[in-house]
Amino acid sequence: MVSGRSGPGSARRSQLAEFLRAQRAQLQPADVGLLPYGEPARRRTPGLRREEVAELSGVGLTWYTWLEQGRDVAASRQVIDALARTLRLNADQHRHLRFLAGFSEPEELPAHGDSARMQRLVDAVLPNPASVYDGGFDYLVWNSAYVRLRHDPLDTPVERRNLLWMMFTDNDNRARMPGWEGAARAVLSQLRAAMGRRPEDPRLTELVAGLRTESPEFRSWWAEYPVRRFRPATISIAHPGVGPIELELFQSRPVDDPELLLVVQIPATETAAARLAELMRAPETG
Repeated sequence: MVSGRSGPGSARRSQLAEFLRAQRAQLQPADVGLLPYGEPARRRTPGLRREEVAELSGVGLTWYTWLEQGRDVAASRQVIDALARTLRLNADQHRHLRFLAGFSEPEELPAHGDSARMQRLVDAVLPNPASVYDGGFDYLVWNSAYVRLRHDPLDTPVERRNLLWMMFTDNDNRARMPGWEGAARAVLSQLRAAMGRRPEDPRLTELVAGLRTESPEFRSWWAEYPVRRFRPATISIAHPGVGPIELELFQSRPVDDPELLLVVQIPATETAAARLAELMRAPETG
């Protein structure tokens, strides 16, 4: 099963091993058309066994075990695709598996340009809330509507001025989001994908370590190894002054600096637009 090319680096091999174990644990024999070896309650292994994955994928058990242990083994694209089929991976997960196995180059982080240019961009979309994040999901710029509706990143210590820290540790934000869990899981999944692309990035490593320590939800969901690209979504913010505001989320990346992430939140209904306008007309407090 060795392909003859050099395999992925040790950090990415570790991510590959963790990803495979997590996906295997989420499947049962019936999910892949197998009769279970004994009753499910008596199975010592959560999900499929390694030998079951190896057999279904047409690979050797020893080789697959090494792969899950993060050893320096390489595989052909066909073998990786067979594993994806066995593990019932969706398109995003399949793409992520291929990357971890070394079939694409890691993304290089560009040098970010003048933040003043990004500030002009988010100000131009007023009265819609907008913010820009860097490759580590740290806040780069935001506009006044974002501050009025969501929160002011300047109120947060610099080391935690980050989208993930806000989502998982800001109790006020959480209280304002009836659908907090879905939104938090989606953001975590984007972080998982970024970590897979840049497993040795010290900023991402530090971010994950801190959140795993401080947020039980993050720690639990991170272990599930979700991988999912952004999907169009609508969230609701229960603002204490004007009432609930439904917002449609848009994400984009500047062509000249694709590691930056622009998030614009547009009212999803006429009522939401009217409430946002009311909020923007109100005198600033604090």
